[in-house]
Amino acid sequence: MKHLLLAAGLAAATLAGPALAQNAQTIRIGVTPGPHAQILEAVKPLAAKRGLDLKIVEFSDYVVPNAALDAGEIEANSFQHGPYLDNQKADRGFKIEPVAQTVNFPMGIYSRKHKSFDAVPQGGTVAIPNDPTNGGRALLLLQDKGTLKLKPNVGFKPSVADIVENPKRLKFIEVDAAQTPRSLDDVDAAAVNTNYLVSAGLSPNDAIVKEDPKGPYVNLIAVRTADKDKPWVKELVAAYHSPEVKAFIADKFKGAVISSW
Repeated sequence: MKHLLLAAGLAAATLAGPALAQNAQTIRIGVTPGPHAQILEAVKPLAAKRGLDLKIVEFSDYVVPNAALDAGEIEANSFQHGPYLDNQKADRGFKIEPVAQTVNFPMGIYSRKHKSFDAVPQGGTVAIPNDPTNGGRALLLLQDKGTLKLKPNVGFKPSVADIVENPKRLKFIEVDAAQTPRSLDDVDAAAVNTNYLVSAGLSPNDAIVKEDPKGPYVNLIAVRTADKDKPWVKELVAAYHSPEVKAFIADKFKGAVISSW
Protein backbone atom coordinates (compact mmCIF):
# COMPACT_ATOMS: atom_id res chain seq x y z
CA MET A 1 0.00 0.00 0.00
CA LYS A 2 1.36 3.43 -0.87
CA HIS A 3 1.81 5.78 2.03
CA LEU A 4 -0.61 8.71 2.00
CA LEU A 5 2.27 11.04 2.73
CA LEU A 6 4.07 9.80 -0.36
CA ALA A 7 1.03 10.47 -2.54
CA ALA A 8 0.69 13.96 -1.10
CA GLY A 9 4.37 14.64 -1.52
CA LEU A 10 4.42 13.54 -5.12
CA ALA A 11 1.39 15.67 -5.88
CA ALA A 12 3.20 18.68 -4.48
CA ALA A 13 6.58 17.93 -6.06
CA THR A 14 7.95 20.63 -8.29
CA LEU A 15 7.67 19.77 -11.98
CA ALA A 16 10.86 19.52 -13.97
CA GLY A 17 11.77 22.55 -16.03
CA PRO A 18 11.47 22.59 -19.83
CA ALA A 19 15.23 22.29 -20.25
CA LEU A 20 15.23 18.83 -18.68
CA ALA A 21 15.96 16.15 -21.24
CA GLN A 22 13.00 13.94 -22.07
CA ASN A 23 14.96 10.80 -21.25
CA ALA A 24 15.99 12.00 -17.77
CA GLN A 25 15.77 9.35 -15.08
CA THR A 26 13.20 10.15 -12.41
CA ILE A 27 14.51 9.82 -8.86
CA ARG A 28 12.06 10.22 -5.99
CA ILE A 29 13.92 11.39 -2.89
CA GLY A 30 12.31 11.59 0.53
CA VAL A 31 13.03 14.47 2.91
CA THR A 32 11.62 16.10 6.02
CA PRO A 33 10.28 19.67 5.62
CA GLY A 34 12.64 22.58 6.10
CA PRO A 35 16.37 22.61 5.35
CA HIS A 36 16.59 19.12 3.82
CA ALA A 37 13.84 20.00 1.35
CA GLN A 38 15.33 23.44 0.66
CA ILE A 39 18.77 21.98 -0.01
CA LEU A 40 17.35 19.39 -2.41
CA GLU A 41 15.62 22.19 -4.31
CA ALA A 42 19.09 23.69 -4.82
CA VAL A 43 20.41 20.28 -5.89
CA LYS A 44 17.58 19.71 -8.36
CA PRO A 45 18.77 21.87 -11.30
CA LEU A 46 22.31 20.54 -10.91
CA ALA A 47 21.00 16.97 -10.96
CA ALA A 48 19.00 17.78 -14.08
CA LYS A 49 22.25 18.62 -15.88
CA ARG A 50 23.39 15.11 -14.94
CA GLY A 51 20.31 13.42 -16.38
CA LEU A 52 18.25 13.11 -13.19
CA ASP A 53 14.74 14.45 -12.68
CA LEU A 54 14.48 14.78 -8.88
CA LYS A 55 11.02 14.51 -7.36
CA ILE A 56 11.25 15.80 -3.80
CA VAL A 57 8.82 14.02 -1.49
CA GLU A 58 8.24 15.51 1.97
CA PHE A 59 7.43 13.35 4.99
CA SER A 60 6.30 14.80 8.29
CA ASP A 61 8.21 12.41 10.56
CA TYR A 62 11.39 10.35 10.84
CA VAL A 63 9.81 6.90 10.52
CA VAL A 64 8.07 6.77 7.15
CA PRO A 65 10.97 7.81 4.82
CA ASN A 66 12.96 4.64 5.51
CA ALA A 67 9.90 2.41 5.23
CA ALA A 68 9.02 4.04 1.91
CA LEU A 69 12.59 3.63 0.65
CA ASP A 70 12.80 -0.01 1.69
CA ALA A 71 9.43 -0.67 0.00
CA GLY A 72 10.58 0.89 -3.28
CA GLU A 73 8.15 3.81 -3.11
CA ILE A 74 11.08 6.24 -3.38
CA GLU A 75 14.61 5.75 -4.68
CA ALA A 76 16.55 7.67 -2.00
CA ASN A 77 16.13 9.72 1.12
CA SER A 78 18.03 12.56 2.77
CA PHE A 79 16.90 13.33 6.33
CA GLN A 80 18.77 11.23 8.93
CA HIS A 81 22.13 10.81 10.60
CA GLY A 82 24.15 7.60 10.82
CA PRO A 83 23.17 6.44 14.32
CA TYR A 84 19.47 6.82 13.47
CA LEU A 85 19.85 4.82 10.24
CA ASP A 86 21.81 2.11 12.04
CA ASN A 87 19.08 1.85 14.67
CA GLN A 88 16.33 1.64 12.04
CA LYS A 89 18.16 -1.12 10.17
CA ALA A 90 18.72 -3.10 13.36
CA ASP A 91 15.11 -2.73 14.52
CA ARG A 92 13.29 -3.10 11.20
CA GLY A 93 15.63 -5.04 8.96
CA PHE A 94 15.69 -2.40 6.23
CA LYS A 95 18.11 -3.10 3.39
CA ILE A 96 19.29 0.49 3.11
CA GLU A 97 22.81 1.91 2.81
CA PRO A 98 24.33 5.37 3.18
CA VAL A 99 26.05 6.59 0.02
CA ALA A 100 27.13 10.12 0.98
CA GLN A 101 27.38 12.56 3.85
CA THR A 102 25.31 15.72 3.55
CA VAL A 103 24.98 18.20 6.43
CA ASN A 104 25.04 18.45 10.20
CA PHE A 105 22.37 20.09 12.34
CA PRO A 106 23.89 20.73 15.77
CA MET A 107 21.24 19.96 18.41
CA GLY A 108 20.42 22.55 21.03
CA ILE A 109 18.39 22.94 24.20
CA TYR A 110 15.88 25.81 24.00
CA SER A 111 13.53 27.53 26.42
CA ARG A 112 10.83 30.18 26.28
CA LYS A 113 10.92 30.54 30.07
CA HIS A 114 14.61 30.66 31.03
CA LYS A 115 17.66 32.52 29.74
CA SER A 116 20.09 29.76 30.74
CA PHE A 117 19.91 26.09 31.63
CA ASP A 118 21.11 26.94 35.13
CA ALA A 119 17.82 28.82 35.58
CA VAL A 120 15.75 25.68 34.97
CA PRO A 121 14.35 24.92 38.44
CA GLN A 122 14.67 21.77 40.50
CA GLY A 123 12.17 19.25 39.16
CA GLY A 124 11.89 21.16 35.88
CA THR A 125 10.51 19.52 32.75
CA VAL A 126 12.61 18.88 29.65
CA ALA A 127 11.16 17.59 26.37
CA ILE A 128 13.38 15.28 24.32
CA PRO A 129 12.74 13.37 21.06
CA ASN A 130 11.11 9.98 21.62
CA ASP A 131 13.22 8.03 19.12
CA PRO A 132 16.25 6.25 20.65
CA THR A 133 19.01 8.00 18.76
CA ASN A 134 17.78 11.60 18.99
CA GLY A 135 16.51 11.18 22.54
CA GLY A 136 19.85 9.64 23.43
CA ARG A 137 21.62 12.48 21.67
CA ALA A 138 19.80 14.97 23.91
CA LEU A 139 20.78 13.06 27.05
CA LEU A 140 24.40 12.85 25.91
CA LEU A 141 24.36 16.60 25.28
CA LEU A 142 23.14 17.24 28.83
CA GLN A 143 25.77 14.87 30.18
CA ASP A 144 28.48 16.68 28.22
CA LYS A 145 27.37 19.92 29.86
CA GLY A 146 27.51 18.37 33.34
CA THR A 147 23.75 18.42 33.97
CA LEU A 148 23.36 14.69 34.50
CA LYS A 149 25.33 11.45 34.41
CA LEU A 150 24.57 8.31 32.43
CA LYS A 151 25.60 4.69 32.90
CA PRO A 152 29.03 3.89 31.45
CA ASN A 153 29.27 2.57 27.88
CA VAL A 154 25.72 3.49 26.84
CA GLY A 155 26.80 4.28 23.28
CA PHE A 156 24.69 6.59 21.13
CA LYS A 157 21.28 5.42 22.38
CA PRO A 158 20.97 6.03 26.10
CA SER A 159 17.47 6.28 27.51
CA VAL A 160 16.04 8.05 30.52
CA ALA A 161 16.41 4.72 32.35
CA ASP A 162 20.20 5.03 31.92
CA ILE A 163 20.41 8.21 34.01
CA VAL A 164 22.34 7.46 37.21
CA GLU A 165 22.76 11.02 38.51
CA ASN A 166 20.19 13.79 38.08
CA PRO A 167 20.99 16.49 40.66
CA LYS A 168 18.23 18.82 39.46
CA ARG A 169 15.68 15.97 39.48
CA LEU A 170 14.69 16.91 35.93
CA LYS A 171 11.59 15.28 34.50
CA PHE A 172 11.97 14.16 30.90
CA ILE A 173 8.99 14.20 28.56
CA GLU A 174 9.47 12.19 25.38
CA VAL A 175 7.67 13.52 22.30
CA ASP A 176 7.93 13.08 18.56
CA ALA A 177 10.99 14.98 17.31
CA ALA A 178 8.82 17.17 15.06
CA GLN A 179 6.77 18.26 18.09
CA THR A 180 9.66 19.42 20.27
CA PRO A 181 9.46 23.09 19.14
CA ARG A 182 5.73 23.12 19.90
CA SER A 183 6.36 21.76 23.38
CA LEU A 184 8.32 24.85 24.40
CA ASP A 185 5.22 26.59 25.76
CA ASP A 186 4.54 23.67 28.09
CA VAL A 187 7.97 22.69 29.42
CA ASP A 188 10.95 24.41 30.97
CA ALA A 189 13.23 23.43 28.09
CA ALA A 190 13.30 21.20 25.01
CA ALA A 191 15.99 19.51 22.94
CA VAL A 192 15.27 20.39 19.32
CA ASN A 193 16.85 19.11 16.12
CA THR A 194 17.84 22.15 14.06
CA ASN A 195 15.87 21.10 10.99
CA TYR A 196 12.65 21.31 13.01
CA LEU A 197 13.82 24.46 14.75
CA VAL A 198 14.30 26.28 11.45
CA SER A 199 10.92 25.06 10.21
CA ALA A 200 9.28 26.52 13.33
CA GLY A 201 10.82 29.92 12.70
CA LEU A 202 13.18 29.80 15.69
CA SER A 203 16.86 30.75 15.73
CA PRO A 204 19.75 28.45 16.64
CA ASN A 205 21.31 31.46 18.34
CA ASP A 206 18.64 31.18 21.05
CA ALA A 207 19.90 27.81 22.33
CA ILE A 208 20.67 27.78 26.04
CA VAL A 209 22.81 24.64 25.57
CA LYS A 210 24.62 23.98 22.28
CA GLU A 211 26.05 20.78 20.88
CA ASP A 212 29.54 20.61 19.43
CA PRO A 213 28.93 20.57 15.64
CA LYS A 214 31.58 17.88 15.21
CA GLY A 215 30.63 14.30 15.98
CA PRO A 216 28.80 11.25 14.66
CA TYR A 217 25.53 12.98 13.80
CA VAL A 218 26.27 13.90 10.19
CA ASN A 219 23.26 13.41 7.93
CA LEU A 220 23.25 11.07 4.95
CA ILE A 221 21.83 10.25 1.58
CA ALA A 222 20.54 6.67 1.75
CA VAL A 223 19.44 4.27 -0.97
CA ARG A 224 18.43 0.63 -1.11
CA THR A 225 21.37 -1.73 -0.84
CA ALA A 226 20.52 -3.14 -4.27
CA ASP A 227 20.86 0.33 -5.83
CA LYS A 228 24.00 1.65 -4.16
CA ASP A 229 26.30 0.98 -7.13
CA LYS A 230 23.94 2.21 -9.84
CA PRO A 231 25.14 5.11 -12.00
CA TRP A 232 22.34 7.47 -10.91
CA VAL A 233 23.57 7.30 -7.31
CA LYS A 234 26.97 8.64 -8.33
CA GLU A 235 25.31 11.46 -10.28
CA LEU A 236 23.02 12.38 -7.38
CA VAL A 237 25.93 12.54 -4.96
CA ALA A 238 28.01 14.61 -7.38
CA ALA A 239 25.16 17.10 -7.76
CA TYR A 240 24.74 17.37 -3.99
CA HIS A 241 28.48 17.64 -3.33
CA SER A 242 28.88 20.62 -5.65
CA PRO A 243 30.39 24.00 -4.83
CA GLU A 244 27.05 25.59 -5.67
CA VAL A 245 25.20 23.59 -3.02
CA LYS A 246 27.91 24.19 -0.41
CA ALA A 247 27.63 27.94 -1.06
CA PHE A 248 23.82 27.77 -0.88
CA ILE A 249 23.96 26.07 2.54
CA ALA A 250 26.43 28.61 3.94
CA ASP A 251 24.43 31.59 2.65
CA LYS A 252 20.97 30.27 3.48
CA PHE A 253 21.48 28.87 6.97
CA LYS A 254 24.29 31.04 8.39
CA GLY A 255 25.89 28.21 10.39
CA ALA A 256 22.66 26.61 11.64
CA VAL A 257 23.24 23.88 9.04
CA ILE A 258 26.82 22.88 8.24
CA SER A 259 27.94 21.13 5.06
CA SER A 260 29.87 17.94 5.79
CA TRP A 261 31.90 17.32 2.64
